Amino acid sequence: MKLIWGIFKRDMCHATRNVIAVIVSMGLVVVPALYAWFNIAASWDPYGNTKALKVAVANTDAGYKSDLVPVRINVGETIISTLRANDQLDWQFVGSSEAIDGVKSGEYYAAIVIPKRFSADMMTLFSPDIKHAQLQYYLNEKINPIAPHITDQGATTVANTIDKTFAKTIAQVGLDVASSVLRYSKSPQMAQYMENLNGNLNTMVNTLTGASQQVTSYSQLLGSANDIVDSTNKLLKSTTSAGKQAKNALRQGKSGATSLTTAGKDVTASVNSALNQMSGALDTVSGKVNKSFDALGQDAAEASKQLKTLSEQVSEGESVYDTYTASLQHMRESVEQLPDGDEAKQPLLDVIDREITLLANAKDDTQKLAQRLDDASKQVTQDTTSAQQSRTEILGQITSAQQSITNVRDDYSANVKPKIDALASSVSTLITQTTSMINQLSGTADDLTDVTGTVGSNVSSIQSTLAAVAKKLDSSATTVKTLIAKLNSSNNGADNSDELKSLTKSNASTLSTLISAPVALHRVAIYPIANYGSAMAPFYTILSIWVGAIILCAMMKVSISDREKAHVLGLGDSLPPLAGPAGPGNASRWGLRLHHEYFGRYAIFLLLALLQGTLVCLGDMYFLGVQANHALQFLAVGWLSALVFSNIVYTLTVSFGDIGKAIAVVLLVMQVAGSGGTFPIETLPKFFQMLYPFLPFPHAIDAMHAAMAGSYGNEYLLDMVYLALFLIPSLLLGLVLRKPVIRLNNWIIRNLESTKVM
Repeated sequence: MKLIWGIFKRDMCHATRNVIAVIVSMGLVVVPALYAWFNIAASWDPYGNTKALKVAVANTDAGYKSDLVPVRINVGETIISTLRANDQLDWQFVGSSEAIDGVKSGEYYAAIVIPKRFSADMMTLFSPDIKHAQLQYYLNEKINPIAPHITDQGATTVANTIDKTFAKTIAQVGLDVASSVLRYSKSPQMAQYMENLNGNLNTMVNTLTGASQQVTSYSQLLGSANDIVDSTNKLLKSTTSAGKQAKNALRQGKSGATSLTTAGKDVTASVNSALNQMSGALDTVSGKVNKSFDALGQDAAEASKQLKTLSEQVSEGESVYDTYTASLQHMRESVEQLPDGDEAKQPLLDVIDREITLLANAKDDTQKLAQRLDDASKQVTQDTTSAQQSRTEILGQITSAQQSITNVRDDYSANVKPKIDALASSVSTLITQTTSMINQLSGTADDLTDVTGTVGSNVSSIQSTLAAVAKKLDSSATTVKTLIAKLNSSNNGADNSDELKSLTKSNASTLSTLISAPVALHRVAIYPIANYGSAMAPFYTILSIWVGAIILCAMMKVSISDREKAHVLGLGDSLPPLAGPAGPGNASRWGLRLHHEYFGRYAIFLLLALLQGTLVCLGDMYFLGVQANHALQFLAVGWLSALVFSNIVYTLTVSFGDIGKAIAVVLLVMQVAGSGGTFPIETLPKFFQMLYPFLPFPHAIDAMHAAMAGSYGNEYLLDMVYLALFLIPSLLLGLVLRKPVIRLNNWIIRNLESTKVM
């Protein structure tokens, strides 16, 4: 140990003897640290500085518009608007040709061209012929090896944004429409529409059923036509007798005309009396309504009682309409007694029917007025705030009822009465013409005999047609009834009530976002690293310590001269003549053995290597701000790496000279590629995966990662042990296997020196 310490002490004296030696020694310590710091600082946040990468974007999208979707859609414009707010890359919005030419010239790293039919192709989603919308992506891969991957990520981000935006828009439109429809389906307007539709459909069912029954009656009536046709000959032969009966009928017609005239007069009188009475009653009701509502503020109960009384009075007045209706029915029966050939009969029947309909409408308005008065009598005691609205509605109902009465009276005067008068005046003419016709009928009876045969066959055909029509009408009525049942079930059903209500209350934007991206990625960092520079710090730090070891062996001598050996042994300035040729082990007979020389000279290498490791690790933590959750462990990795690496490189140089230095450089290159410091080891070729466990770099890097972010179990200790195990082969080579290698190394040196070049 004394000899080892003596060698180390003399080396320290020589290293600090002059200023140049001190400067060089300091440089040997600082240079590896600078190497690590520059690389770590340069890669501190490369993906956060992509804003300067120029990527051209050209929009040639012509948009899309169809009859089905009348709104013009231009996805390209949406993309441009989105990218203008994106600062991940330096987006350049230019023309198509300029974008492509810029990529070729190197002005832009990449270019994205939105084709002319981009929107049209995207909208084929709603057609049978679906086309995949494509973005044209141009990339200059020779400018930089990393830039293409960054711009690729930008292009992928654009494509993903388009997909999500499109899906979200379609989903949001659909949900908005569905929500609007569902909300509207529950609105009072929709309920009223459904009620009206139900009423109209029921009316349609009744009409179809009635038409079917009528057609069936016609068919049954025609069923007896053959019997009538068979007896026609007998009927024609008895024309004279029938003529007499017709004349009697004409006399009855005269009597009916007289009855019609009388009925018309009676109805006219009852019309004027009844309608004037009802109109006056409504005027009285209008005044009492106002008085009742005026008294509301003083006594709500009294106002309610008055309104109830008015409702009952209006209801009692409905008998007037029944009286008038009975009169009109009597008139109609009188008109029906007229001969069918009278041109005034059917128009008169039509106007009487219309008058009856108007009268029914007037009665309905009166009933509604009575009901509204009754409702108001109950409402004023419960909610006085809506009294004014109830007054307005009741007065409006009164006005409507009076207008209905006026319509009945005007229609009667304008249409019914004139036609009754005209009909009465034309009865005599009709009777005279009919008498002449009957006289002529007897003369033409013989000519009609041949017609009956043809009529018989036609009647059978018409009967079968009418039966088919009646069947179709029944089928249509059944279909409409089924539709009514389904509508009622859909309107009143509650199978999906809760789901529909929740849908109408939900946020359409949130739902559409969920549909466009149903899976959200929640990143949970295990052993988080602060930034990319910190993540790369272990690799560059370990690399710089190995580089520092190579620099030490390149700048400093690993062998000890004979003069230094003599001074250490205290033999003066030179070894005795008995010593062998200069070289390792030639002073062993005086006690300076190979391991003394090995450890004695290695001591200064170790000291400088430890200073290198300490400086680079402290600079990482406190100068660059590299993350280090366990600072002492971080330093320990640097110290152990300095010890192992410097020993390996020193041993190779001591054992093989310059060839050992070359081997150290080769090991450096191999470890840069196969250590897994930049790319995962699983992504490297098979050779490096097999070599991985037998290199010191991976274990040193893994130990430093554990010191920075935390260790799983004994991970840190195991990596430190694995790293320390590399000292075993290094020491084995430097202390044991070195003896036979010395002669080989001396022979190689002599041959190299003989070349006069190496």
